[in-house]
Amino acid sequence: MARNPERRTALLDAAIEVLADEGARGLTFRAVDARAGVPTGTSSNYFSDRDQVLSEVADRIFVRLTPEPGAIDAALLPEPSRALVVELMRWLARRMTAQRTCYLGLFELRLEAARRPELQARFTQVLREDLDLNIRLHVGSGMPGDADTVRVLYFALTGLLLDHFTVPGLHAERDLDELVETVVNRIVPAG
Repeated sequence: MARNPERRTALLDAAIEVLADEGARGLTFRAVDARAGVPTGTSSNYFSDRDQVLSEVADRIFVRLTPEPGAIDAALLPEPSRALVVELMRWLARRMTAQRTCYLGLFELRLEAARRPELQARFTQVLREDLDLNIRLHVGSGMPGDADTVRVLYFALTGLLLDHFTVPGLHAERDLDELVETVVNRIVPAG
């Protein structure tokens, strides 16, 4: 296996683009090579098989979606309130919108995980850790609501973003920030 970390990252980023544009069925070594602009066969020098590509793409997406160090701490500095939760959820939705390709790739990988137990196990682990962290941050910072509030916000934002990316005309009369505010105001107690 080749050991150029920059090339490996470029191939993974190309694979994310392929997933977002062509779906999981379109994710082949040849498609990744073409998207990365490298000679045919390059990907097969870095990954033993398609399952390895899927697993490493998942890890790469999570890295790309992780906020910069200190960003969460800075976001939690204001006084805990429903209004702050609205702003945090808007910030999160904007981050996901800015990483549209990653988020679409994530949707594709979720569907693929339904058919691949090893990928499902990895997703479950990473998403559970992320959800647990969000619950700890929310409750520990004194935000209104409890662990179930965070879970329902997670469900709502996941569904809202799925609609936003896959059927954007569904809620065309309302912008994303407005929808996020409505979701938060319906779920989070006034506290």
